[in-house]
Amino acid sequence: MLELKAEPLTAEAFAPFGDVIDARTSASFPINAGRTQRHHDLAKVETLGENAHTLINIFVSQPITLPLELTFLERHPQGSQAFMPLHQERFIVVVAPPGEHINPADVRAFVTDGRQGVNYRAGTWHAIQSVLEREGEFLVVDRGGDGNNCDEFPLTITVTLT
Repeated sequence: MLELKAEPLTAEAFAPFGDVIDARTSASFPINAGRTQRHHDLAKVETLGENAHTLINIFVSQPITLPLELTFLERHPQGSQAFMPLHQERFIVVVAPPGEHINPADVRAFVTDGRQGVNYRAGTWHAIQSVLEREGEFLVVDRGGDGNNCDEFPLTITVTLT
């Protein structure tokens, strides 16, 4: 069994797996006569394959209990998948690099601070949505279209917080 301690989410640590979405650390510029600050182009949306298109969704997730027990990771080989909390929900992110198999030594766990979102690159292995403390609502941007876009890899993982 793989045991992980979730570390604080940073753009540098998460870079091999995708993008951290965080308006507090992004470049921005004023729009709408100066009334709005636009945080622009925060993540790369990937939609690959036949008849691919971008989906914008809202997911409502129930909170997990700790330690988090996982039995698999999943990946979306044909598109990225972004999760942005709508009400400052903290969540656990478990990831492994793209590839046909997962090396347990490459699996990482992060915990967001409630204002951060993540964008998993196409093919990045990741855990299912794991919100902490309370029910969470997330804006989710991912790929729709033809073909299988979800693979699962069996792996027993226990995650705790540092």
